[in-house]
Amino acid sequence: MAKLSTLQYLDKALGGLRELGLLKGKSDPVPIVTLLDQISDLDRDKVTAIARTLNQASYFNEVVREQVSGIKVADRYEGITNAFNSIRDDSKALVDQYADGKIGTMEKISNIWMKMRRGTIADRFEKIKGIYADVTEETSNQIEREQLILEAYMDFRGAMKNAEVLSFDVLNKAEGELESAKEAVGKAVTNIESYTGDDQTERATLELDRDEKLRALQTADKRYQVAKDLSDNLTVGYNTSEVVMARLVQTKNAKERVYAQSISFFSTNEVVLTALSATLTGMHGLHESTQTLEAMKKGVNDSLEVLSEVGDKVQEAAVKAGYGPTVSAAAVKKLLDSVIAYQERSQEIIAEMRTLATENSKEIRVIVEDGKRRLARLAETGASSTLLLD
Repeated sequence: MAKLSTLQYLDKALGGLRELGLLKGKSDPVPIVTLLDQISDLDRDKVTAIARTLNQASYFNEVVREQVSGIKVADRYEGITNAFNSIRDDSKALVDQYADGKIGTMEKISNIWMKMRRGTIADRFEKIKGIYADVTEETSNQIEREQLILEAYMDFRGAMKNAEVLSFDVLNKAEGELESAKEAVGKAVTNIESYTGDDQTERATLELDRDEKLRALQTADKRYQVAKDLSDNLTVGYNTSEVVMARLVQTKNAKERVYAQSISFFSTNEVVLTALSATLTGMHGLHESTQTLEAMKKGVNDSLEVLSEVGDKVQEAAVKAGYGPTVSAAAVKKLLDSVIAYQERSQEIIAEMRTLATENSKEIRVIVEDGKRRLARLAETGASSTLLLD
């Protein structure tokens, strides 16, 4: 396999991010690009490759950090674990309740509260199945996405390593330039020291040449330091990222292990949990059926006891009513006495009223006759009267 160049590694790494749709916008320029301009003339192609790699490093690393840190699986797996724990605890509580063959009032209230707060055990099991299906599908996609990011990151590290190699080449050239500048300064100093003439112009020219060579040495030393810092930090960055990469791979492997273990656990224990859910639900039904039968038996027994106690009295009363007298002689005698007494009293009242009527009619006649006599006397005296009394 042919060795890839720095730019090829970089293009491959960025292509991986582009394939995931993670390259959005442009990266901001980094200060080191300006710094590299100071040594670009040492080897323009190599310095350009290094500058492009470092220019993308900040943007690339930001994208990778954001994507890796945004992958979350543990929270939902923790929710599933808590649900399993609640099913286990509530199942044990229900079994304990049925141990004495009945459920007390407080236990009933506790069960109602449990269903309101967490749902029935069967409901929670169905919910877990739904969460499990969603999580496993998304987790699989996340692990695949994370793998692509890591592969892109490894390609980028290849670009960084190549950049380190190029930086050593640039450093060698900067070192060569520095050595040449040192030799030039040394030669210029020797020329001044070996000059024995009295020509001031010649001496001043030699001193100017020395100063220019010294200035060139200072520039070469500065450029050498830039190249040395570049190569040193690329070496440190590459090797440090090697350790960070190892930790990132460990995290990914741990996530894959959790994912695989979760699938294995659920697949092998689903039948157990299903049986548990069915058994507990059946136990609820058994309790209801048992209580219904007991209620029916108690109702029949109580009814038979009431029938034995009340039946004799009711039947006795019925026999008496069917075979006993209908009208009481005492009642007939009382009614007859009342009729005779009324008749006797009526005779007395009739005689009394007849006497009163005769006396009353006589009294009325006397009164009327007296009135007529008085009117006649008034007529004889000439008093006017229109009253006619017959």
